[in-house]
Amino acid sequence: MPITVEEFETARPHLLSAAHRMLGSAHDAEDAVQTAWLRVMSARSSPSIKNPSAWLTTVTARICLDELRARRRRNEAPLLAYAVPDAELAADEAILRTENVSRALMVLLNQLTPPQRVAYVLHDLFSMPFDQIAHVLGGTVPSAKKHASRARQRLDGAQHASERNSRPDQRIVEAFLTAARTGDTRRMIQLLAPDSVRDADAALLPSGARTTVIGAVDIATETLHFRDRIRSTCRLTVNNRSVYLIAPGGHPLATIEISTADQKVTRIALRSAQADDHFAAALPPASGGGLELSA
Repeated sequence: MPITVEEFETARPHLLSAAHRMLGSAHDAEDAVQTAWLRVMSARSSPSIKNPSAWLTTVTARICLDELRARRRRNEAPLLAYAVPDAELAADEAILRTENVSRALMVLLNQLTPPQRVAYVLHDLFSMPFDQIAHVLGGTVPSAKKHASRARQRLDGAQHASERNSRPDQRIVEAFLTAARTGDTRRMIQLLAPDSVRDADAALLPSGARTTVIGAVDIATETLHFRDRIRSTCRLTVNNRSVYLIAPGGHPLATIEISTADQKVTRIALRSAQADDHFAAALPPASGGGLELSA
C-alpha cells in the first residue's frame, strides 16, 4: 500500500479543512476524505508516495471538484440555513469557530465556479503551488492561475455607489451588535433611539411573536433571546445593500439591516435570506479602500 494508515491519519485534519472550504459542508468534507482513503486502499500495488500529504490533498481536491461540478450540473443552489439538518449546521458552525474560518468568505465562495473555488482555496488558503493545482484541475499552470485570479476578482466584486453612500454610522452599529452578542441590555438601550423600530419576517420569529416591536426597552429585551443568531453574523453586501448576514455554519439565514441617526439605532429590519440573493464583500468600516472578509 503506497500510504499507511498512520500517514493518512496525520494528514486527515488538513484534508478535512481543505475539503470543508471547497465544499462548504463538514459532512460533505468527511465524505470526500473518506472517498480519498478508499482510493488509497484500492491502490495497494502502486509504488511508494514521496509526499503522502500532498498526494492525498490532490486526490481529495479532485473529489471535491467532481462534487462541485455535479452540483452545478444538477443546478443546485447553495443551501440556506433552514434547509441544512441541525446536526450538520452545528458541525459547520463548530468548524468556523474552532478554526477561525471567515464566515463571510464561506458565503462568498458559493459565488465561484468549481475550478475557481478549488484553485482559490488550494492556493490562497492552503498555499498549494500552481503546478499541483493544474494537476488537480486537469489543465495548465497559466489556466490554474487564471482561475484563482478570477476568483479573487469575484470575491472582491465592485459595489454600487449607492451602497457606499448610504452606510449607517458603523461605530454605532458595531457597538449595538457587540452589546447584543454579550447580552448587555443596558448598553443596547443606550444605543437605541427611544422610538426605534424592529421589523422582522414572521418566519424568523417564534409562532405568535410580533413582527414589529417599537421602543428601546422592548427591542433590547427581545434581542437577548437571539444572541446565538447575532453571534453568527458577518458583514456583507447583499443585493447591493450593506447589511449583516446571519449565517450559521456559513449558510445564509437572514439579513439584518440597521439604520442610524444622531448616533442612535433607529430601525432594525430582519429579512429571510433568499436563494437568488447576490452576495459581495463589504467595505471596511473605517475607509473607502479594500474589502472586508471578517469572520
